[in-house]
Amino acid sequence: MPTLLITRPEADAAPLIRRLDELGIDTIAAPLLEIDYLDGPDLDVETVQAMLLTSANGVRALARRTERRDIPCLAVGDATARTASDLGFLSVASAGGDVDDLARLVTERCNPKKGVLLHAAGSVSAGDLAAMLEPQGYKVWREMLYEARTATVLPSEVAEALSNGGVDGVVLYSPRTATHFRHLLSAAHLDDRLDALTLFALSNNVLAAAGEGWAGTVVAAHPDQESLLEAVRTC
Repeated sequence: MPTLLITRPEADAAPLIRRLDELGIDTIAAPLLEIDYLDGPDLDVETVQAMLLTSANGVRALARRTERRDIPCLAVGDATARTASDLGFLSVASAGGDVDDLARLVTERCNPKKGVLLHAAGSVSAGDLAAMLEPQGYKVWREMLYEARTATVLPSEVAEALSNGGVDGVVLYSPRTATHFRHLLSAAHLDDRLDALTLFALSNNVLAAAGEGWAGTVVAAHPDQESLLEAVRTC
């Protein structure tokens, strides 16, 4: 049975691990990011026509800062949209892709004259929604609601599994985590293990950030979790 290293934050890793278990794939959790939700007053969303959601963590952070669930939500992908629905947001649409797809969905669903777009953001966000949308007349309010702190070292049990050949592949969801994984691997003096690992990347941007030297690389057909799971299943 193959074993994959899961690098997602804890809350996002759990459902992914369940799905992989259903496929008969063992996993080792090694979160590369730790999420800190930022406290603060309730957000004043009276003039907001839509919430822009670029991650599940952004949804969770947003739900902590407002009780409003009736404002339409536009999510970058299906997993983020499901998180919003699970947390009670009533009108949720998924762009089914990346931040470029989300920007296109905004232009289809929103009117620049009908209010502000609230981007529930983290300390680091892929893409720049404001730069994409403001030239078209939209006003984007980017509110940082959480911080994602990177792990400083690989957990000892993860380093041991990599060293002993107990890991067959690594699942990476973002360029940031891809770059950081390579950094931690080098810091643990495990670069020589890379040629025994298959990379499963959410997108070509992740693949580029992950660098060369892998035993094999597999990229999801679309930048969403279902496509990535299908890539894993058929590999």
